[in-house]
Amino acid sequence: MTPVKLIAAAAAAAAALWCNAQAATPPKADVASFAELQTPLPYPYDPQGDADSAAVDAKVARAKAQALREHKLLLIDMGGNWCGDCRILAGTMDLAAVKRFVDAHYVEVTVDSGRRMDQNLQVPARYGVPKLTGVPSLFIVDPKSDKLLDAGHTPALADARHMTPQGLADWLARWP
Repeated sequence: MTPVKLIAAAAAAAAALWCNAQAATPPKADVASFAELQTPLPYPYDPQGDADSAAVDAKVARAKAQALREHKLLLIDMGGNWCGDCRILAGTMDLAAVKRFVDAHYVEVTVDSGRRMDQNLQVPARYGVPKLTGVPSLFIVDPKSDKLLDAGHTPALADARHMTPQGLADWLARWP
């Protein structure tokens, strides 16, 4: 086994132990670097579509209802297309191994926060977060209780460019 595969296997094993017995195991480390990301990176947010707060609330409500129906968690991704870390996160979540994991455990909805991170703040406010301190900010929500599961960790991926794809996958694997 190569040193890279050995390290990846050790990281996957440690992450599996760290997750509780009912939590999902993270995707296998078949992504070695950001070199595998599509170029150009995706533009995951719709600034025009997210300009109306009522439309945003309806979009989040639809995603929450879908998560409830499918027995998954709701993943609200707040950020902007201007944000490199947001685009890296979106590209990483589109990688095959990570996408399979995300699709199996989450219903994702993206919400544009505006360049000053001052738009659509009714969404994080619903979960006790009055303002964004960085983007991307991910809100992992249990759709049954409407409880924020990653309280205190919502801006944890605001520095996504300095994480490996496996590190991002491991972070997402903490919540299911």
